[in-house]
Amino acid sequence: METQTLRLCYPFTLINNKTNNNYLKTLAPLWRSLSTKPHKLEATNSNSKPSFNEAAFEAERLALDAEARQAMAVEEEESSLKDDPKAWKWIIRKRIWDLMERNNFAQNPRPVHHRIPNFVGASIAADKMRELDVFKTAQCVKVNPDSPQKQVRFLTLSDGKKLLTPQPRLRTGFFSVIESNMLTSGTIKEACTSVGVAKYGRPIGLDEKIKVDLIVIGSVAVDPKTGARLGKGEGFAELEYGMLRYMGAIDDSTLVVTSVHDCQLVDDIPIEKLLIHDVPVDIICTPTQVIFTHTSIPKPKGIYWDKLSPEKLGQIRILRELKRRIEQETGQKLPTGPSEKLPPTAQRKKRG
Repeated sequence: METQTLRLCYPFTLINNKTNNNYLKTLAPLWRSLSTKPHKLEATNSNSKPSFNEAAFEAERLALDAEARQAMAVEEEESSLKDDPKAWKWIIRKRIWDLMERNNFAQNPRPVHHRIPNFVGASIAADKMRELDVFKTAQCVKVNPDSPQKQVRFLTLSDGKKLLTPQPRLRTGFFSVIESNMLTSGTIKEACTSVGVAKYGRPIGLDEKIKVDLIVIGSVAVDPKTGARLGKGEGFAELEYGMLRYMGAIDDSTLVVTSVHDCQLVDDIPIEKLLIHDVPVDIICTPTQVIFTHTSIPKPKGIYWDKLSPEKLGQIRILRELKRRIEQETGQKLPTGPSEKLPPTAQRKKRG
């Protein structure tokens, strides 16, 4: 008798609360088409490749993205009403997001608020990055999953390199690896999307032996003189960087590159207010120029557990696994950061 495995067809739920914005409502038709039927388990032959439900994956991704953006909007609003040491970051972010929308420097998805902005000329900036010596010689490139870096992911695979990309918000996994020999000419573009990564990528764990030669990171604002950078405010780029340091995949010499619109270049990020886990950039590629920052800002050495709240830790399974592992190896309990009140839409059910 052949072994049978069980597959969950629609393994997700949409949180219904009063803070959902209009963007969530646009998902309703697709969501209803997937969720009106009871979630069911289908038996599949373990000798065959499990089918991948693209519609279900994309609906979940869009819903969770909308929730996360709403959570960031709440955090931004609350930071302006209290003495929040991170309030200055939201002021700069909002200025850049407003500027890009007002001048149509942004491409879809819009609005760009609470996103890594998909800027006009992103493909040109990616082409400039491709000409960098460090990109040409890199065998493995870690690239963020955001829209403006889609062309960077495409060029990485087109040039026969190994692409390492995080699974969205690390919510269910860690990183996925994609290599060009895993793809055909007809699937390489799809593999550069979130759905494609889930469909064609090979998930890896903390024990994976991998060397990353270059890190490509998305930004909302970056200072070309200091290399100081601001992301969209969730902190996942810093967590990803810290975990790669733990794995030995990167070190201080691993260059960090970002691609942005020229309007995202700023001169008012106070480096003395940056936190120990903030990741600086070495090179900036825009549609018009390449800038070597020669940053003197120290790069993070790993995960700073005393800065990580229990609530944030509870959102990310791979972090909880890493914490358990380190505590078992050292026989010592790791410190925990101060508690934070997460907005309702930022809360997730624990997995694992």
